Amino acid sequence: MRDETAVLNALLGNWNNNIATRYGELANASAYLKSLFENITWVGFYLKDEDTLRLGPFQGNVACSTLVFGKGVCGTAYSEKRTVVVENVHTFEGHIACDTDANSEIVVPLMVDDEVVGLIDLDSGNFARFSLKDKELLEDLATVVVDKLFR
Repeated sequence: MRDETAVLNALLGNWNNNIATRYGELANASAYLKSLFENITWVGFYLKDEDTLRLGPFQGNVACSTLVFGKGVCGTAYSEKRTVVVENVHTFEGHIACDTDANSEIVVPLMVDDEVVGLIDLDSGNFARFSLKDKELLEDLATVVVDKLFR
């Protein structure tokens, strides 16, 4: 286990899945993620709520409170059930400019079995900010979040 995943695993308690507890834990997780990555303007969670994605705990600039499946970077990651890394959000067809300071973005699905229950979303003012190493780390951290808070 990477050091970062061990820290997040220790930070997140073994709680029941009520919404208040989950939001508190996700707030801590977003603060921890913000501390791990330099040059980030926004980091947080979107959670599946019936037929939409709803804003969860985050750190950073003002954000969109509701997103649609299949639209924008988050909606694409949700619909395709895969991590999406965008070097220049201004060239991403259908990009939704929630964080006006963002120039690049990475979105990692939170998967329970084969269902997306939420997303981790990071934005940066830098173009091409997110590397393969960042992608792999965030996917590992997403696994910790799912195991601790969604199972």
